Amino acid sequence: MSHLAKQLVAQAVAPDSVAMPSMAHFQLPEKVLQFGTGVLLRGLPDYLIDKANRQGIFNGRIVVVKSTDGGDIDAFRRQDGLYTLSIRGIEEGREVEENVVCSAISRVLSAKSQWNEILACAANPELEVVISNTTEVGIQLTSDDVRQSPPQSFPGKLLAFLLARYQAFGGAKDKGLVIVPTELIPDNGTKLEGILLELAHRNALDADFIDWLESANQVCNSLVDRIVPGRPDAATQAALASQLGYQDDLLTMSEVYTLWAIEGDERVKQILSFEQVDAGVIVQPDINLFRELKLRLLNGTHTLSCALAFLAGFPTVREAMEDENMAGFIQHLMLTDLLPGIPYAVDEAVGQRFGMQVLDRFRNPSIEHRWLSISMNYTMKMQMRNVATLLHYYKQQQAVPHYMALGFAAYLLFMRGAHQQGDVWYGEALGGEYPIQDEKAGYFAELWNRLEPAVLVRTVLHNQNLWGHDLSALPGFADSVSRYLENMLEHGVHATLVRAMNRTVSV
Repeated sequence: MSHLAKQLVAQAVAPDSVAMPSMAHFQLPEKVLQFGTGVLLRGLPDYLIDKANRQGIFNGRIVVVKSTDGGDIDAFRRQDGLYTLSIRGIEEGREVEENVVCSAISRVLSAKSQWNEILACAANPELEVVISNTTEVGIQLTSDDVRQSPPQSFPGKLLAFLLARYQAFGGAKDKGLVIVPTELIPDNGTKLEGILLELAHRNALDADFIDWLESANQVCNSLVDRIVPGRPDAATQAALASQLGYQDDLLTMSEVYTLWAIEGDERVKQILSFEQVDAGVIVQPDINLFRELKLRLLNGTHTLSCALAFLAGFPTVREAMEDENMAGFIQHLMLTDLLPGIPYAVDEAVGQRFGMQVLDRFRNPSIEHRWLSISMNYTMKMQMRNVATLLHYYKQQQAVPHYMALGFAAYLLFMRGAHQQGDVWYGEALGGEYPIQDEKAGYFAELWNRLEPAVLVRTVLHNQNLWGHDLSALPGFADSVSRYLENMLEHGVHATLVRAMNRTVSV
């Protein structure tokens, strides 16, 4: 069986189930410099640029910078930068299955061994955009020398590239770039810009360059959201190769849903013209709405459903969504309790639509998302994602959010450490044990060892070091959490869930 490469595209022998690029796409100019080769970049920005190229809109390709040699860099070279994105999921209740051969990547260069070739790209007059995903650790200020070949850090490499571009075009204002980091940290663009300026000063770079850096370039905050698990298991890979009719060492799986919210003005919108081809790409001056929707409805629902689903016997999100009571809880939690509690002005229709999209994502039969993985750093996630929502719900509704109370009760039960091995506490449920991957596990184990459930509930809710607020002061919340917790201890978690959803326990 042949490997995916430009020659295969030229032969046009792929089955109808594969969307192949046109040979003309290989002639498009390089308009994007991308730091990172990871699956999120392939599954979202690179896919979107490819989608725009197919519609004759963006008409540009990507030069990818890889920090080190080895890994998938050889696969990119063997396959002429081509890779298949297999999109699987549910959209508005309809199952989606698409295979797209993406041709947006023109070449992949190693920063370690090809730094001069990377710097040469700075003199390309058609270059307009920089994209990055170097993990959250990548956007950090370090003592970096931008004259090294290459500099050590991502900001150092980017600053050296921008300096080369400034020099290549004599400081021309119209040769500045739109820079869009996609690292999953709040205000990623603002943070990156601050690091670039600080590094420029530390490296004693020319004042005129620093002025150009600030005035000619736009570093945009952005938020990305798409589950891209990457390469499938061996059995799925073999089945897909048989379906596609070729081997692809870079084959990448992705869900259907896309969100890339970018903070920018009309100039940014014009340059990032691929925004036109997908409703999931949004360029506007304020993207806080999308950050809040993701944090409160997607992440917050995960956190408040996690323990309940796991302890009720559903190891994965998809399995939970296949159970009528658990799926009902997740939907009611999200749309009845969390949506009204978002501490940000959200149009009801926008919030409902986002929520329904999240529910489709949770039902995706092609993605296995395990609740135990979601439970990592449980207490910190509960505080970050749900406390502000809980407080705002009380402010708006003056009532107990009972689905939140049930989820919180299950969280407390999940945190009941039965024994410790090394540094890890383990809980017991469903005839087995599970790791409690939380730095507060010892604190909860000690409380469970000495307090009655109702006292434990009030003690935890009162702990302002955990939550930043005294949650025990919220009228009726501690009583509701206690009632659910006592029902779980007496009747079991699944039975409590069923009774709650059938209104035989107060909910």
